[in-house]
Amino acid sequence: MRRRMFMKLAATSLLTVNQNSLGKSQTNAKMEKGIGVRFLGTGAADWNGRDERGELRRLTSILVDRHILIDFTPTAEDMLPEGSRPDIIFYTHSHRDHYNPEAALKAGVKRVYLSQTWYDIAKVDFDRAAKALNMEPPLITPVYIGQQLQIEDLTVTPLPANHATGYMTEQTLIYLLEKQNTRLLYATDTGGIPALAARISGIDAHQKGSPITALIMEATMGVDYEADFRLFTHSSVALVERTVRVLKETKRYLPPVGQPVYITHLARTLHGTQADLDAHLPEPLRAAYDGLEVLF
Repeated sequence: MRRRMFMKLAATSLLTVNQNSLGKSQTNAKMEKGIGVRFLGTGAADWNGRDERGELRRLTSILVDRHILIDFTPTAEDMLPEGSRPDIIFYTHSHRDHYNPEAALKAGVKRVYLSQTWYDIAKVDFDRAAKALNMEPPLITPVYIGQQLQIEDLTVTPLPANHATGYMTEQTLIYLLEKQNTRLLYATDTGGIPALAARISGIDAHQKGSPITALIMEATMGVDYEADFRLFTHSSVALVERTVRVLKETKRYLPPVGQPVYITHLARTLHGTQADLDAHLPEPLRAAYDGLEVLF
């Protein structure tokens, strides 16, 4: 299969989405100050349902401003708010615990954004899923590192992640979300924040930049599991804590007073229960849970 190679940095390009072409716009989201996030799932690939302890986590995905998904699988279908009809999805990468074309189409997605490095693969997958469901395929837009995409009053910037899939040339992504005075970095799946992501987002203290005001970061590896094999492509609680400390010391993370840093994408075998996490996570970290809604 012909593959597009990742060749360029499009940090200054701006793509505007015409919501009229997507059907009825979510006007409440546009009017709402800040960025609204609903955690549809907070589990890693090994935590897809209720475990032996009775703890329930679905595969990681979020709903932004009531109509924009970042990743989505069938496990999160029951977490969509009643009456919601997501029309846009951004994918971080092609792993099946984040990517399921059939689930996206059933949810109502009309536009898909993903790294241009696996656009050809996704196009085939979505065409196949649409045919099986007797639906029109969505418009799939390849995106580039640093490209700014304007969706109503929300700006979405793809950033490089430190992660890998079965496709050797795929560039996985994390995202910077901006609206008004809110700058939210959504970082999963990734082993820390890559240097280029820090530079583009403005949190690299070596250069001028704007601080982020909110952070959602994966902590797949839990606490005290630094020797786990997922070290190279995922983050631990300790790494998230160090990241936050450095960003605060360099004044590149300036959240509202009392706002937590939310961790997500939690591995079942490496994390305790929600009650354990609530009791023992260091400040300002908080474990997100399925159904949690936060206005940043």
